[in-house]
Amino acid sequence: MTTVRLPADMEKKLQSISKARRKSKSEIIKDALEMFMEQEHLNYSSYELGEDLFGQHGSGRNDLSKNYKSILKDRLHDKFHTD
Repeated sequence: MTTVRLPADMEKKLQSISKARRKSKSEIIKDALEMFMEQEHLNYSSYELGEDLFGQHGSGRNDLSKNYKSILKDRLHDKFHTD
């Protein structure tokens, strides 16, 4: 449970909306928070939403997308050359 302290003017507006819509103040606050959180979610870029999932899946390495050519070259060299 969370308690929120509101300034008097905001409390009056909330009370007025509550009466007009015949909803509890808690319901109105929940609805407002849902709208806010949904909007916050929309403000993130695709990268920000998946950032914690990129770059380390499977191999555990986070440099594969940047260094894949040199990594592949080194592995092929190690596999086929025994110099």
